[in-house]
Amino acid sequence: MFEEVHHRPCGRPTKSGAPCRAQFSGPGFACKLHTTDHERTLVEAYRQGLETGRAQEREWRQRTEAAQVEHLERQIRALREELDARNRRFEVDSDQAVTVDGYGYRWRGPGRLEVGDRVLLPENYVSALRHGPGPFPGTVTELGTTYTGNLSTIISRAPAASRQTG
Repeated sequence: MFEEVHHRPCGRPTKSGAPCRAQFSGPGFACKLHTTDHERTLVEAYRQGLETGRAQEREWRQRTEAAQVEHLERQIRALREELDARNRRFEVDSDQAVTVDGYGYRWRGPGRLEVGDRVLLPENYVSALRHGPGPFPGTVTELGTTYTGNLSTIISRAPAASRQTG
């Protein structure tokens, strides 16, 4: 009755008494001509139930996949933190190591730098293109660095911005 069989004959008796040879597909009892109102109601209820079940399955699958993604993201964060803790250097040859705007630098100046401190950085080939020649400002974003190569040295703390009164 509700099997997904394709192209089957109706088989119900016609006015002449011979079996109906009309082909129909999908769930149902007979061709459209020979299906009763009660059978149409049953077929429609079946279709609605099928659609509801499929919608619930999609919703469940989306929730399951979202939960899996969240779980994997938590694992990645934990592994990154563990790797960071294992590889982070806070000192390099007695100089303080810091991260400035995503890049590792060393500080030889007086005192210790803290997150948020503004500093002047030495010119490099990228800064020359972005900021023009000479030192350029940056902000300490992390204490320590995970960069393992040679670190450039911070020139100085950035001068305090002067207030303009108008």
